[in-house]
Amino acid sequence: MSEFDLQDQGEGRFSLSGDMSFETANQILNSSEPLFRQHAALEIDLSGVGKADSAGLALMLEWKAQAGQRGAAIQFVAIPDSLLAVAKTSEVSDLI
Repeated sequence: MSEFDLQDQGEGRFSLSGDMSFETANQILNSSEPLFRQHAALEIDLSGVGKADSAGLALMLEWKAQAGQRGAAIQFVAIPDSLLAVAKTSEVSDLI
């Protein structure tokens, strides 16, 4: 079973560790929604992410879309190389 840990670091800063994959993306999204909607600006540190695939990229794009709908700013920090490669291949790297 894949695992993840989403930690609230305070003031709109969050850190995610573990897997960001098909097995966890929906769970991460469900865990993040009530936390993220409270903030006008978000910073998500992904330095602790291990396994990441296209579902992880889709999750990032969903976070960005939800933030945009609320008029919130979102920034990703330490994006894993595997996610950057998928974003580049998918031609969406400018979106993250």
